[in-house]
Amino acid sequence: MHGVFDIVGPIMIGPSSSHTAGACRLGLMSRAILGHQPKEAVIEFVGSFAATYRGHGTDRAIIAGLLGMAPDDERLPYSFDIAREVGLTYSFSLPKKTGLHPNTAILRLTDASGHTVRIEGASIGGGNIVIRELNGFRLDLSGALPSLIVAHLDRPGVIAGITRLIAETGGNIASIRDIREKRGQTALMVIETDEELSPVHVQRITASRHILTAFTVPKL
Repeated sequence: MHGVFDIVGPIMIGPSSSHTAGACRLGLMSRAILGHQPKEAVIEFVGSFAATYRGHGTDRAIIAGLLGMAPDDERLPYSFDIAREVGLTYSFSLPKKTGLHPNTAILRLTDASGHTVRIEGASIGGGNIVIRELNGFRLDLSGALPSLIVAHLDRPGVIAGITRLIAETGGNIASIRDIREKRGQTALMVIETDEELSPVHVQRITASRHILTAFTVPKL
């Protein structure tokens, strides 16, 4: 069930909720997943994004999101200039790929420490987005709720241990999904919660056995 603001569309700078506001939110979500402002961004536009990205400001919008701007930020049209000022280098390419949502962006982001993530996301209408893939793991992350993302070894008891720690903090889980490469190897857990977990609680989860990394992604 959509509300009236979902139907009317988001408050935004730019001509298109899908190609501008959605692109900005993709950049904003990708920045949150990286955990820092990127130093370098290599961006691929696919389908409709590739066909109209200049006219609809998709390129400026996604860079604005990577800089931490919301879709209604009046600085959005000047994101290229601001990126140069803060030392964010970026490039765009238009590969021919099939089987993806027509408004897809694939981002390879690197921060100042050299940490890199690869993110595939799509703008699905009305300014709404979904992150389809993170570092090769398929997922379905919309930013509608705060999320905890945990990379871990696939071992018995890991999921139960994490959910127990969340319960001990008073957190309430809205949804949970665990995706593994292969039995006994690396897995990725995506947990949506009603409220964002505190850094202290995330540190407790990170320190748990078999956890490789854990971080939160705020509600957009």
